This record gives sequence, C-alpha cells and structure tokens, in this order.
Amino acid sequence: MATPFEGLTKSQINKLLDLLGVHVYKFNKNQEILPTIKNENIVGIILEGYAQILNIEYNGNEIVIDNLYKDSVFGTNISLTNSENYQIIAKQDTDVLVIDYDKLINPQNLNHNYFNIFFRNLFDIINIKMKEKNERIKVLEKKQIREKLLEYFEMEYKKGHLNNNIFLSFSFKDLADYLAINRSAMFRELKHLKEEKLIEVNNRKVTLLYK
Repeated sequence: MATPFEGLTKSQINKLLDLLGVHVYKFNKNQEILPTIKNENIVGIILEGYAQILNIEYNGNEIVIDNLYKDSVFGTNISLTNSENYQIIAKQDTDVLVIDYDKLINPQNLNHNYFNIFFRNLFDIINIKMKEKNERIKVLEKKQIREKLLEYFEMEYKKGHLNNNIFLSFSFKDLADYLAINRSAMFRELKHLKEEKLIEVNNRKVTLLYK
C-alpha cells in the first residue's frame, strides 16, 4: 500500500507541510482523538501509533468502524467522524497530522509537483480503504459467527499470507468488535473450529488447516 509521503524527499515533505499549514497533535493511550474539532472538515494522517474509530451504540456497545495504523488516512467525511455516535480512540500513544480540507483542495497547490505526488498517494490510499470497507461489508453480511470468522480469515489469506498463516494486526477482542459479534460467542466458535481441525491459533497467528 502507498504511504502518504511515498516518493517525496525530506525537503519536499517539509515544503508540503508548510504549504498545507498542518498541525501535529499527540494523544495518550485511551485518549479520545480530536474531540474538539470532530465537526470540522479535516483530513488526518496517523504518524505514529494505533487508533480505532468506534461507533458507540445507545446501549454502550462499541463497534469498530476502522483501525488506523501508521500512515492511515481518515477524515471528517471520509470516515463519518462528524457523527455524534463516533469516537476516535488512541489504542497506543499516537501522533496525528491534521490538514484543513479547504487548504488541501486549494487549486494553487497543483502548481507544486510535490503536492501532486502527495495528493495521488492520498487518492490511492482512500481507494484501498474503500475496497477494504466493501470487503468488510461482505463479512458482516454473513449471518452465523462461524461464517463471519471463516470469511474474514479467507479474505486475509487472499491478501498474500504465506504457509496458510494469517497474522492478525489486532487482538481477538478487537476482532470481535470489528466483526460486530459477541466476544464470548466468538471465542466459543474459535474453540469449535480448533476442535474440528479447521484452524490453529497461536497468539495472533491463525493457521488455516483446511487449505
């Protein structure tokens, strides 16, 4: 996957950041990210750390909308973070670069080659993110927990994992939230899949035995 600053020199990156008038914010683990400007039109880039976009339901349940790692891009409209039910929570100490959307789309920016490279990178990243969202919808459409798990594992396997091994980028607790399923029920189903010799689990490594 492309990164936001791929193809740019350090000097070009500094010129770009100056052109866009960016701000960098630091957040501690479990701190809500950008709560005071969530209704403003911004684009954010995770420089370091890991965060999640959560939908907080009326009963307090949390549904993971998106996982944000280093170089992830999110935005008020891209990620629907302007909804009152949505929160962005730092899961680790996290640094976020914030760009005002109006400055980003200033036509004068196109006069700078380094901006065009950056903008193309953003476009590629957002396209990939849209594809991932469509893949997730396909998983969530499954009715049974087993079907959701196997569909998710299959989806991850097709991304190029070797030797039938999948390495989860987040915990199984977060996986349950990501798949919008009850955690206890998910762990019971994982136990059944292991007993049936369909998978093996070692920490965050899942081996697909049926391949």
